[in-house]
Amino acid sequence: MRVIAINGSPRKNWNTATLLEHAVAGAAKDGAETEVVHLYDHDFKGCISCFACKKIGGKSYGRCAVNDGLTPILKKAAEADVLILGTPVYFSAETGEMRSFIERLLFPFLTYTPGYAPIFPGKLQVGLIYTMNIPEKDLTTYNYDKIFAASQGALSLVFGNCDLLLSTDTYQFSDYSEYLSTSFDPEAKKKRREEVFPQDCKRAFELGARLAASVPG
Repeated sequence: MRVIAINGSPRKNWNTATLLEHAVAGAAKDGAETEVVHLYDHDFKGCISCFACKKIGGKSYGRCAVNDGLTPILKKAAEADVLILGTPVYFSAETGEMRSFIERLLFPFLTYTPGYAPIFPGKLQVGLIYTMNIPEKDLTTYNYDKIFAASQGALSLVFGNCDLLLSTDTYQFSDYSEYLSTSFDPEAKKKRREEVFPQDCKRAFELGARLAASVPG
């Protein structure tokens, strides 16, 4: 079994990356082969709207025609058994790198037919992890629930499933006194990091294990 996790954060050892590591550990507990890819290590662009993936009879029909640093990652993702995406929320959306990845991953598998019927040929169990600074009670205030549902829906349309995990009110800095961040309570943030984030890590582990267990035998 192949499990690939995609880190859409520029940080390799903070909230998002940590949750992804727990998720792949959960998937690996029964022997799965795992890999974590850090998108910020690679040189690539988002969809360039060339439509080569839609051209009937074209050599790139059903796959992204752009050849850059994302090409081998897209291939690995499409051939995996489990795909887990992780991203912090920047300006009410995924990071630019994660958004570009999602564009390039999904668009070739969607057709311009009624209902945008997908043509993904494999079987892929998908998880989507978001980390964010705002508390859970504010998700609807900022329409985050709708934003997350849109990405979850797009992934579900193509792959038939997408399990969502949210980690809210996260710890941004190790020392809040070094940054202009007076709208936050550093002690409350630290306390949540110590008490709640470990629970999020446990949920991430369980997510990975659940996705791996869902792979058809």
